Amino acid sequence: MGAVRASGAKIISSATTVEEAIWLEARGVDAVIAQGLEAGGHRGIFLTNDVGTQVGTFALLPQVARAVKVPVIAAGGIADANSVRAAFELGASAVQVGTTYMLCPEATTSKVHRGALKSDRARITALTNIFTGRPARAIVNRLINEIGPMNPVAPKFPLAAFASAPLRAKAESQGSGDFSPMWAGQNTSGCKEVPAGVLTRELASQIGRP
Repeated sequence: MGAVRASGAKIISSATTVEEAIWLEARGVDAVIAQGLEAGGHRGIFLTNDVGTQVGTFALLPQVARAVKVPVIAAGGIADANSVRAAFELGASAVQVGTTYMLCPEATTSKVHRGALKSDRARITALTNIFTGRPARAIVNRLINEIGPMNPVAPKFPLAAFASAPLRAKAESQGSGDFSPMWAGQNTSGCKEVPAGVLTRELASQIGRP
């Protein structure tokens, strides 16, 4: 960490529990990302492998804000101006918005993934380890339904990705996301097919911050 600081970089890391936030602060991070259960993609969990320790953003955020002195960044379910304002009220110094940007043209989101995000399927997500070997939130599809969401015999990270790669490639070539990891948070309501800069300025203007 000393070498990183010497370069002038800031150190920011995710915490999914209060204990992880305290652990990070004790080791000198500049800010903590409080990642709630709603967040899409991989969990930042690291002190345990028990996903039962995970709680929602607006339950985790105020607890982390009280437990540490460094700035706290809220992540998970932050999709519009209202949720951004709520995060600030609960002690966040900033927010991390992820899923909302996945339909922007700059995003590398695949065609089948974009289609799922724009459909009613995006309302149903689950934490699963079958795609990579680590818990991550994705839109529920055939593979999750048939062998997941959490499977104790899934290959360890990152080997699970190689196990399903042939199925994924074949299905995607036929326009299907049945075997693809379609990462998404629990709140996809803010997703828009507009440039990322436009979306960012829109959010900023609605909450009254530059």
